[in-house]
Amino acid sequence: MLPGIFFTTWRLFEIVTLIPILGMLSWFVHGYTVSNQLTPTTILVLFIVSVLAAFWAIATLIAYGATKYNAHFCAFVDLLFVGALIAGVYYLRGIAHENCSNWSKTGNDQFALGLGIFGDVTVSGVNTYSLNLNKNCAMLKASFALGIMNIIFFFVTFLLLLWVHREHGSMVYSSSRSRTTSRRRSHSPRHHGSSPRRSHHSQTYSSRRTYV
Repeated sequence: MLPGIFFTTWRLFEIVTLIPILGMLSWFVHGYTVSNQLTPTTILVLFIVSVLAAFWAIATLIAYGATKYNAHFCAFVDLLFVGALIAGVYYLRGIAHENCSNWSKTGNDQFALGLGIFGDVTVSGVNTYSLNLNKNCAMLKASFALGIMNIIFFFVTFLLLLWVHREHGSMVYSSSRSRTTSRRRSHSPRHHGSSPRRSHHSQTYSSRRTYV
């Protein structure tokens, strides 16, 4: 039961972090498709992997009853997704060194303050700063970071599925062993019950031979 709870928790982490990757990268894929251009490999690889990984995570979470019976196979698939996510992050690695935001200064450095009969006094103005964010760069950088997180998440679920496989296998073995023991106990009285009849029959046969 404990590995199942941990597995469900980490699967939810994967789904929650994969959905933003799908949303942000699908925006780029749609833009390239509308303009009749091929989506770059740097974006397309991580997008395809995240789509498949999200579908796999949702399916194995909903059908957990089947997942624990095939935990060894599901662990192998999770390990494959670890490698695929590493490939997707590797293709998008160039965005890691980009600066997606900068600050710009707005406003006047000085302004004149009118004091009536005292004349005008020039004083220093208050400068305001605004953050300029490159949306495309920020979306790609966020997808890159979430991809790295999912590499860790899928490796954790790979280990948890091995734990699920081990616990479920031991439970199946113990249940089959208890069934075998109960069957042996249910058959044993029959053999004990038949032995007096056989002994009585042998005594009758021997007495008949003595009489003859």
